Amino acid sequence: MTYDQIFLFVLMGLVFAFLVWGRVRYDLVAFAALLIAVVAGVVPPDQAFAGFGQEAVVIIALVLIVSRALANAGAVELIARLVISSDRALSSHIGIMSIVGAALSAIINNVAALVMLMSLDIEAAKKGKRSVARSLMPLSFATILGGMITLIGTPPNIVVSQFRERTLGTPYSMFDYTPVGLTCALVGIAFVTLIGWRLLPAAGAAVAGHEQDKGLFVAEAVVGEESKSLGKTPDDLLPLAEEHDITLLGIVRNGRRLPGFSASTELRAADMLILEGDPKSIEAFIGAANLETLGTEDHVGLRGKSLTLIEAIVPDNARMVGRTALGLGLRNRRGVALLGVARQGRRFRQRVRKLPIQPGDVVLLLGPENRVNDAIDWLGVLPIAERSHSVIQRSKALFAIAVFAAAVAGSVMGLFSLAVALAMVVSIYALFNIIGPREVYESVEWPIIVLLASLIPLGLALETSGGTELIANGIVSLTGTLPTWAILTLLMMVTMTLSDFLNNVATALIAAPVGLSIAQTLEVSPDPFLMAVAVAASCAFLTPIGHKNNTIIMGPGGYRFGDYWRMGLPLEAIIIAVGVPSILFFWPL
Repeated sequence: MTYDQIFLFVLMGLVFAFLVWGRVRYDLVAFAALLIAVVAGVVPPDQAFAGFGQEAVVIIALVLIVSRALANAGAVELIARLVISSDRALSSHIGIMSIVGAALSAIINNVAALVMLMSLDIEAAKKGKRSVARSLMPLSFATILGGMITLIGTPPNIVVSQFRERTLGTPYSMFDYTPVGLTCALVGIAFVTLIGWRLLPAAGAAVAGHEQDKGLFVAEAVVGEESKSLGKTPDDLLPLAEEHDITLLGIVRNGRRLPGFSASTELRAADMLILEGDPKSIEAFIGAANLETLGTEDHVGLRGKSLTLIEAIVPDNARMVGRTALGLGLRNRRGVALLGVARQGRRFRQRVRKLPIQPGDVVLLLGPENRVNDAIDWLGVLPIAERSHSVIQRSKALFAIAVFAAAVAGSVMGLFSLAVALAMVVSIYALFNIIGPREVYESVEWPIIVLLASLIPLGLALETSGGTELIANGIVSLTGTLPTWAILTLLMMVTMTLSDFLNNVATALIAAPVGLSIAQTLEVSPDPFLMAVAVAASCAFLTPIGHKNNTIIMGPGGYRFGDYWRMGLPLEAIIIAVGVPSILFFWPL
């Protein structure tokens, strides 16, 4: 092996290790790796930032903006509410939600589709008096499956298409992915609807445990100088706590948590009671016990009419991740209090304001409505309930859909490129105030853009150095006399495994050149191998970290890390079993 190959293999190995570790943001890891490669001389300086000009980067950014605009116009809500009802049997509900989720994900960003449908699913679960854990994971998996249907449905499809254009001369068109993607999506949806949800713990013996843990927040309440709880002990407040379905976990005094539950300790002014319960119960208990919440002294407690209480999910790219409310200056800078945190039913001894927030946490934010909404945008968290009816411009829903459909049709007919078509859509949406200037920039997931733009030059360097050819030759030599379909299956399995632990964009960037090199070594058509990479890179079902949708549902669904493989493992096996024959049928060798 040459110096460049050895250096790039070591560097990419370190990148993968850091991405799996997850303690450092993936965009920072990728950008640092790019700079190291430039300094080491394996990436030419004039090519260091070429990735930011790639059409794939532009298309992904525009798709995210269009998704936000369609949500603003109520287009997603309009489609969803026409077909969703809480009166259906659970299996029928999951089937319809999955079909709607997959269909939406084929044309807009699947994260946006999930967030919109998730609130409706939670509402339906409450009306049906069942655990939302039974339906949230099937919905998440369905939105992931739906992304495989079209070019713009998921970033790996865009990445693979642009790679094909760069290496073979022509990209994949909007619906080239549809035959294979639709086949896999339909079979996958049938599985999660009829069988998959039954494999989840909440659907069997573990229902009670999940029901007990799900949706419980750990919160703090302050004992005021004139509180009627002064001089009382947690034991004295126990009947009131039981009446409001609250668990008293302890006392914080002078900034320190007292040992145990402090059941017999008399409460003093400025003491804080640690509470556990759902948001409504916490609010009711604080009012009944005449307590206050930190940061709301000027608003007459939680009962002040000017305050609003909002639950929000923390995605992996949120500003809150790895930081505390105190470190963010949430109260002093934004005028909003972090009232509580829910983390898959786990309890913690840290103060709520000093607790480092993790992806998948559900946070309970309290403050004046306008400040809470501003804080939500600034923090990058996703509110579970609808934030405001005025945000959605429902009268423009049909117009927004028509503009988007016309642009896609123009792209399919070859009148203009997909990037130009999407740019025209964004311009029209902005002109008609469907999306504001600030939202245009907020809609783009900049960490994904930086990750993609940073890894493109590294991928090119690996190709030009012969590194991907070396990997491909190694795979072919190891598989010996296996038939081509078996090698294709192996490529899908390896790519799918990587995607379960890495970002799917990173997985596609690395696996696509390897797939092409394998096809060239075997002297067969490269399209089946590129399609296999696109399908496999999108199918991250084993862990909550493989896909952002899986991270988002973790808190609201009360899922634990090990719950995902129960439905995800057989689903991945089914996708491989269906995907390989479908690929070979629609894209012959």
